[in-house]
Amino acid sequence: MDVVFRGNQPYDVYGIGNAIVDLLIFIDDLFLNELSLPKGHMTLASAKEQALLINQIESRNLKLQMTSGGSAANTMITVSRAGGKAFYTGKIALDPYGEFYRINLLEAGVDFDVRPLGEDHGSTATCVVLVTPDAERTMSTHLGVSVLLTEQDIQEDIIKKSQMLYIEGYLWLNEKTRNAALKAIDIAKKNQIPVGFTFSDGFVVQQYKKDFLKLMEDQDFSIVFMNLDEGYFFTEKSNEEEIIEDLKQFSNSIFLTASEKGCYVIKNHQAKLVSGFPVKPLDTTGAGDTFAGGVIFGLTHGYTPEESAKIGNFLASEVVQIQGARLLRDYSKDIIKIIKNSL
Repeated sequence: MDVVFRGNQPYDVYGIGNAIVDLLIFIDDLFLNELSLPKGHMTLASAKEQALLINQIESRNLKLQMTSGGSAANTMITVSRAGGKAFYTGKIALDPYGEFYRINLLEAGVDFDVRPLGEDHGSTATCVVLVTPDAERTMSTHLGVSVLLTEQDIQEDIIKKSQMLYIEGYLWLNEKTRNAALKAIDIAKKNQIPVGFTFSDGFVVQQYKKDFLKLMEDQDFSIVFMNLDEGYFFTEKSNEEEIIEDLKQFSNSIFLTASEKGCYVIKNHQAKLVSGFPVKPLDTTGAGDTFAGGVIFGLTHGYTPEESAKIGNFLASEVVQIQGARLLRDYSKDIIKIIKNSL
């Protein structure tokens, strides 16, 4: 199925996700083992558990780097860094973390206009991102008030002014946020606006495979992003070739990332590998989010799915070479060169 975008809209994409302040730290594997967190995965934590983890880190005089984050927010920031225009919706509290989040996102070029909740409702969400020497990231996330995002927070007028809607799979972990996402999807479908969706994490796919499968089959998702790990849990196939063959049955446009190899673009029941940009990674945090942002920018600016995947691969290769989950400069001129050199 070919996805059609409307040009000349105020926003390229309207993104919805958990608004989370990322607290990034580099540690060794020995310390990670002491923390008893599953390496390479995201674990949900209570406020008490998160505070204990932060205290453990600070007791070793290790410095935490703070930035606004959340999967979909990182993707929106990438769209902005690529030269596009994005709007983001996520719930924050009226606390120092929330105010930091709001200002930091606006400074990154992403429009953000959501009414914060009083601190009596809880705190702004935080995610401690632990990066080991092999560049793998392990995350502990306290969702805070991000789970209080509701249908009333979805801004229909902004969706209608966007070329695309983008939603993260993490929203399925909570009933309120899931319903908010479903409302946004309904608005987008009624207005013939393509919906992009990321599976987010293997454990999310494990829990909500039936939901995601039905939404894909019903064509509620125009564009789907996943990595091989998520593809494994979704298809229940044992190797890369079988995963790809299984995904070919769907009519959705699927972007299946395969680490340093690049990305498989699966559409019209065919798959094509778009090569990546081999680099030595420092920190893989946000690589998938950045890839999705590059693809979204490409698709909403008239590039083919394969060219858009090339943009996504390039930007992902850039973000893994720096500390943190977001690009730090404008990449619009780089993208023009990348596409020109790939022709």
